[in-house]
Amino acid sequence: MASNDEEIVFGADDEPVKDTADSAAVEDAAASDKVSAEGAKSSAEAEPVEEVTEEAAAADSAASELEARYMSLYAEYDNYRRRTQKEKENLYADAIATVTKEFLTLIDNLDRAVDGAKKSDESSLEKVIQGMELVERQAQDTLTKIGVEEIPAERGTKFDPNLHDAMMHIDDEELGEQEIAMVFAKGYKYKDRVIRHAQVQVAN
Repeated sequence: MASNDEEIVFGADDEPVKDTADSAAVEDAAASDKVSAEGAKSSAEAEPVEEVTEEAAAADSAASELEARYMSLYAEYDNYRRRTQKEKENLYADAIATVTKEFLTLIDNLDRAVDGAKKSDESSLEKVIQGMELVERQAQDTLTKIGVEEIPAERGTKFDPNLHDAMMHIDDEELGEQEIAMVFAKGYKYKDRVIRHAQVQVAN
């Protein structure tokens, strides 16, 4: 039989269970486990925050690098644009200077021809005409030298709207349909580019 100092508690299985002071220790252990679990949970929650911060820093770094590359490319393009514009201006100026230089001798001869015509009389008229013809040939040679060609537009040439400008139409039994009858002004082209269309009279 149990002594009077020991309390007997019967459970569901009718077996005696000792109710001792160990229950306090169990509660302390449970509380300690709860604190540990909460601490572990806090640590687990803190890790993703740190990862997000690192990703944000990496994204900021990549954005800064892209911005720097963009600014570098923009500056390079701006320099290229300015340089190209300057080269175009210089090229145009060089072309003007080259063409003008070729025509300076022609202009000199025209001035001489005009002065000679002013001083001429009926006896020297033939010499004036010869001088003007010489200047005309020189002008044609100058155009040929810089690559400018006269557009064919002799009488009987087939009319081409890409090269000729029809100023008027006439009926001419000597010519075929859409053939040039007369040239009012010569046309010129540089390679495949028409500088001025030949102004012509078209038959039939």
